[in-house]
Amino acid sequence: MTQMTVSFKALLMAAALTLPGFAMAAEPAMMKDGMMVDHKGMTVYTFDKDAGGKSMCNGDCAKNWPPMMAPAGAKAEGKWTVIKRDDGMMQYAYDGKPLYTFVKDEKPGDMTGDKMKDVWHVVHEHK
Repeated sequence: MTQMTVSFKALLMAAALTLPGFAMAAEPAMMKDGMMVDHKGMTVYTFDKDAGGKSMCNGDCAKNWPPMMAPAGAKAEGKWTVIKRDDGMMQYAYDGKPLYTFVKDEKPGDMTGDKMKDVWHVVHEHK
């Protein structure tokens, strides 16, 4: 019985390791209470200085405003796109705008970065 349990756990682990290739099956973020949140419920932002589907938030900026990173092989779908960052990593964008979270948002629903320096904005649902 113990060997069967160990084998079943190994099978589950192997299955989990193959899932990253299917990452875009679900959208990387969703609308909740009129604003976009990631799968942890954290608020998603855009940066006014980004233009033409290119992130201008790198280095120290990206430490404070972590980009919503896309896994290898993620593909564009609907309004969702994937952009290449200056460091070569891939980042999600929505409606052409790269997406970020904010390190000072401590819990789901926090929006402490909204309108910061008049260039950071919560992504709101368009009606």
